[in-house]
Amino acid sequence: MNTMKRYDWHTLSQNDQEQLLRRPAFDNGSNLYQQVAAIVDRVRSDGDNAVLKLTEELDGIRLPTLSVSQNEIDEAEASLENDDREAIRAAAANIERFHQAQLPDSLSVETMPGVRCERLNRPIPEVGLYVPAGSAPLPSTALMLGIPARLAGCSTRILCSPPQADGSVDPAVLYVARICGISAVFKVGGAQAIAAMAYGTQSIPKVAKLFGPGNAWVTEAKAQVAQDPLGAAQDMPAGPSEVLVIADQDANPAFVAADLLSQAEHGPDSQIILITTSETLLAATLGEIERQQKLLSRNEIIQESLTHSRAILVADIGTALKVSNKYAPEHLILQISDPRTVLDRIQAAGSVFLGPWTPESVGDYCSGTNHVLPTYGFARSYSGLGVTDFLRTMTVQSLTVEGLKAIGPIAERLANLEGLDAHARAVRERLNVLGKIPEDDPI
Repeated sequence: MNTMKRYDWHTLSQNDQEQLLRRPAFDNGSNLYQQVAAIVDRVRSDGDNAVLKLTEELDGIRLPTLSVSQNEIDEAEASLENDDREAIRAAAANIERFHQAQLPDSLSVETMPGVRCERLNRPIPEVGLYVPAGSAPLPSTALMLGIPARLAGCSTRILCSPPQADGSVDPAVLYVARICGISAVFKVGGAQAIAAMAYGTQSIPKVAKLFGPGNAWVTEAKAQVAQDPLGAAQDMPAGPSEVLVIADQDANPAFVAADLLSQAEHGPDSQIILITTSETLLAATLGEIERQQKLLSRNEIIQESLTHSRAILVADIGTALKVSNKYAPEHLILQISDPRTVLDRIQAAGSVFLGPWTPESVGDYCSGTNHVLPTYGFARSYSGLGVTDFLRTMTVQSLTVEGLKAIGPIAERLANLEGLDAHARAVRERLNVLGKIPEDDPI
């Protein structure tokens, strides 16, 4: 049975430390780019017909149509147990409460007398939401995408999710789509789903921006269509899921192991890292991982994940925080005494979980924060998904006569400094007109 490899941070050279914090390399095959590009081109050229053929070729599923009917959504809702529907609605309420608070206000500032600058918020009109269903369907992802899209006011919100073996979409995903007010749902996954939403087909509307996680094919397709002005923007770059736990001598090793394993079961390329100041805690956690692993259904996936996971012993919590900031984890769990006191020292993480009673699972499902997060080190420069990702801002400026008289010479001087005399002339023409108008003449 595989287990986490153990390392003593202080015994490693700087080069070895850097190597230790590297993610598993994407096992995408040398021609992933070309394969995805070919799929995108087929969908762009042949629309629904290409999507249906690709679904049969790649997923082995022959579909008569791509659209999910209202009758199918009715049947999906009816098939769920009442407790399942209540749990989904409770999670939705928390997610909505937290995301509602994120809605930004417009602002208006008079930067100098007679010069007013504003920033206004507008929803992205058409958005495409991708909900993966590889080794497990993810209705929680549908919640994390659908709720902020609705709150932002995006008028067209479509959802694509891969069909199951019987040609249906997971019923919980369909129920979430209903309660989130999704405009339309389509039975399509992979790179073909991304291409269909980016360029539009006979059935699937074209969108302006794409949201949602996915495998290497989905990630590559999002990157390709985002580079095309005729395609669609993407939410964030991403890689395999990951968690880093910082634990001290007072942490409960069973809790630490459970949090690590909960992330390891996502996929064979998921990475889990434990950083601890306690040799005793490290050994106990490794023992707990071995014990708990035997109780879990996705043991084969966990075994693969453990081959590139790490257990690192450090001298103190300060070092642990520095290592974590270098790694920039998607999820960071602090199972240490008084975790809030070190929060200001955390510079790079997608989402942070404080204390022994805050498992990462609640963030994945129902605490209210969003679980669509930057992975693979992108937390250094990207944030987790929020309402503002579904909005765009635009600035507005307006000047009075007095404002132009005050600021015009500044703009004219700077334009001449850059050698852009047409810019300067646009100001000078107005100032010349104002110079011919008596001061007491109303304008």
